[in-house]
Amino acid sequence: MKKYLVYFLALFTIPVFTPAQMITGVWKGKIDRKKVELKIIQKGDSLAGTSYYYDSPGNYRRYSIRGYFDPATNSAVWWDDQLLEEKTGKSIWGTPGRIPYLSTADFNCPGSGKMYLDGKATVKEEEENTRGPVSLEKTDTKIFDDEWDFVIENYTAGTNDPFIIDSIAAISKSPTPPAEETITRQTQEEPEITISKPVTEPVEKNTPPPVAQIKNQTPVQAVTLPAIEDKFIRRQRVLTKEIPVTGDSIELRFYDNAEIDGDSISLFLNDKLIFQHIRLTASAYIIKLPVHELKETNELIMVAENLGEIPPNTSYMIALVGDKRYDAQLASTEQSSAMIRLVRK
Repeated sequence: MKKYLVYFLALFTIPVFTPAQMITGVWKGKIDRKKVELKIIQKGDSLAGTSYYYDSPGNYRRYSIRGYFDPATNSAVWWDDQLLEEKTGKSIWGTPGRIPYLSTADFNCPGSGKMYLDGKATVKEEEENTRGPVSLEKTDTKIFDDEWDFVIENYTAGTNDPFIIDSIAAISKSPTPPAEETITRQTQEEPEITISKPVTEPVEKNTPPPVAQIKNQTPVQAVTLPAIEDKFIRRQRVLTKEIPVTGDSIELRFYDNAEIDGDSISLFLNDKLIFQHIRLTASAYIIKLPVHELKETNELIMVAENLGEIPPNTSYMIALVGDKRYDAQLASTEQSSAMIRLVRK
């Protein structure tokens, strides 16, 4: 009896790594005595996300981050990979985050729902140059909104899929590749957004080049197109709005336009898939497109992956271009896809 009691107690003394004890999430604190908000997403033993070094919500630098996590030792290493955004406030000290860091920390879960990352930071390009401590605590609140919020909020409900994480990581970066690569990779670029006054414009209809030949063509025992790309090719494109684009970036936000009924969409930019499995809800799905990687005239196509419980698949889109706001009601069916034309000015 005593033997079974010991075994029973042992079962309850083994540390259990519950979903609440994930390194994925929002972390706040300081790195090298500078205020930081860190968004970490775990994919296997690798890490992705963003870091915000800030004095205030209007004065910060934002980096994409990469790194590794060792569950055996509960230790994490990450570094500021690319500078994505810089917003200068009125601080006499300038904008924080001028130096990109490489951080090493232990992931500690002492109990009571508390989780910490404690360690040290070095200069990214000079690992022997130790700069200061890393002291972060996991939190449910955030100061900055970006494309990783949706992944973090739904991590245990499906967004921990490696494909989704890789896609968001590609979209969240603003690389400056050679001209040839720019066209290839622009389909996997950025996300984010905001709001202003609606611009009322007539809805036009545009019939795309005929696809009957593709539709009737007999495939030569080769590659079968993925379902979403097949839908993209076969469906008629309906021009819903033309938006003039200026500045550095255009920000887009997608919502379910009616009752939340499970609508899911994919987005194509200039005939290339940039993201799929976007589930429309009352919360915005944010995307940011760098203007310098766009052509003079661009076609952004919303393709319905399903029609939800209440057809058709409808999305409400808001676009911010500089200080102007444009909005559009996008509808997609089994026969048609909604198109937004982005025209560089």
